[in-house]
Amino acid sequence: MTERTRVAIIGAGPAGLLLSHLLGRQGIESIVIDQRSREQIETTIRAGILEQGTVEILSETGASDRVHTVGRRHEGIELAFAGEHHRIDFAATAGRAVWLYPQHEALKDLIAARLAAGQDLRFEVTAERVEDAESDRPRLIARDASGAPVEIEADWIVGADGSRSVARSSVSGQRAGYFREYPFAWFGILCEAPPSAEELIYSNSAEGFALISQRSPEVQRMYFQCDPEADPDALSEAELWETLQARVPGTTLKEGRIFQRDILRFRSFVAHELRRGRVVLVGDAAHTVPPTGAKGMNLAVADVVLLSEALRSALADGDDALVDAYPETALQRIWKAQHFSWWMTSMLHLQPEASDFDRLRQLGELRTVVESEAGRTYLAEAYTGWPMPGIEAVLGR
Repeated sequence: MTERTRVAIIGAGPAGLLLSHLLGRQGIESIVIDQRSREQIETTIRAGILEQGTVEILSETGASDRVHTVGRRHEGIELAFAGEHHRIDFAATAGRAVWLYPQHEALKDLIAARLAAGQDLRFEVTAERVEDAESDRPRLIARDASGAPVEIEADWIVGADGSRSVARSSVSGQRAGYFREYPFAWFGILCEAPPSAEELIYSNSAEGFALISQRSPEVQRMYFQCDPEADPDALSEAELWETLQARVPGTTLKEGRIFQRDILRFRSFVAHELRRGRVVLVGDAAHTVPPTGAKGMNLAVADVVLLSEALRSALADGDDALVDAYPETALQRIWKAQHFSWWMTSMLHLQPEASDFDRLRQLGELRTVVESEAGRTYLAEAYTGWPMPGIEAVLGR
């Protein structure tokens, strides 16, 4: 039997859940499906640096209050290179800040908020395809956990189903887009230890890049540059700490038991098309960025802010102008974020087979940034987030 809804959303990640939340505030019903279980979504540990605009959206719309009580406000980062540490003061240069709040914690908040509001949220339902994208009644074809078919007819279908998006193939093809793969990855660890620094340290060293991040007062997240094919189990704990310490000279790391290790590959992707007919892409279904610039979830939230108001206008007022404008408007921010992520990645990592000239030029670039008010301001403005189109309408300001 075919079910009916106003908006069918594929994916219960940050983009899909936030979209359903913002639509619900406007009285627009939706159905959200995800192939994962609720437990999988809430316990898969993911990084989380939230821009100020993202925090405003989560807190002021009632999606999360823990972002302020559990999350921690950071007003700067450190850039370390050539044995020196330089602080980029976000508050002084951009008048904004970021919050350290892991993505899985934000997902817990969003799931709880949607279920409390009576959201039709279906876990372990796998999308198979989207049909009739260019009609006024596109259909989502899926299967539930028992294998039973599910068919949902909607006014609009939104693909918020990540980098392996099913919805994308109905818009522009599974791999159709602009793609770049980087020749290095991050070796990430989670450890039981107090923070090694008050703020994040981005370190460019002769041994390679390292990021000293945080999760909580008791658990820390750290990364170092590695080969994409590296075996996460090849190094002992002692070797891991030795590698990390060598890449952050001038900082004594606080060590503890390492209880998780993984390899995070670096890829950039932007879909050729973000919309076809009444099927629209948001978040990782539309684009992915390397993690260096902390743009992944924030870019998804910016997409959703635009699209929620566009769908409200289309469904409540019968005006498709904002939906028609969505791809071009969203892509402006997407490509700015792609550039910033590429720039931070290129400036901080050692490139394979880089010459002495390349290495010294890179250090010159870092010094240019930290010694220039304009350079520090650009980094701070981009890292904390550019103005978010549509946020005033969503927040009712």
